[in-house]
Amino acid sequence: MEKIDIKVIESINTTHLSGDALKKHITEMLASSSQCQAILECVNQDTGEYRIVLQGILENNLITK
Repeated sequence: MEKIDIKVIESINTTHLSGDALKKHITEMLASSSQCQAILECVNQDTGEYRIVLQGILENNLITK
């Protein structure tokens, strides 16, 4: 399995990414996790806006710093 760059993951929080780029980074993060879960926090039925929280544990041997 390929190692994941922690700086890329940290940049997701502050960077506006295209859907494809975000999907790529999230997929890499999930693949490098030993445990993960997705929590649907809310959905605004009027606007379609939603919030999903991903929570997990990254494997230390798969992280580059």
